[in-house]
Amino acid sequence: MKAELTTEQKAIPENLQRQSHDHHIRDRIRCVLLSSEGWSTAMIAQSRRIHEATVLRHIDVVE
Repeated sequence: MKAELTTEQKAIPENLQRQSHDHHIRDRIRCVLLSSEGWSTAMIAQSRRIHEATVLRHIDVVE
């Protein structure tokens, strides 16, 4: 499953990620952005040190 985001759509979460003080929100946004860049759920899960099911839940919110 890959999150499809246009350049304009990426700008909003990128700004929110930089401004947010909540690490949970930043992690969720990062999962979506990495997915939109073509990362697999396994790669994202490993890089964020979370379960693949968690990555899928974060990405599913966008779709």
